[in-house]
Amino acid sequence: MKLNEALRLLAGIMVLLSAGLAAFADQRWLWLTVFVGANLVQSAFTGWCPAIWAFRRLGIKE
Repeated sequence: MKLNEALRLLAGIMVLLSAGLAAFADQRWLWLTVFVGANLVQSAFTGWCPAIWAFRRLGIKE
């Protein structure tokens, strides 16, 4: 798996997880979705994403 695919997979899992937790546990889990979305917007403007840094440290290739 390449770096961009891993990033998309992580973002998708986090959004689905927070939506499921909001539906079945507590609606405050939607703040996780807000955080993921804000991080994606921030990375689009700055070019820096903490998840990419972590994936590179784990050895995932571009």
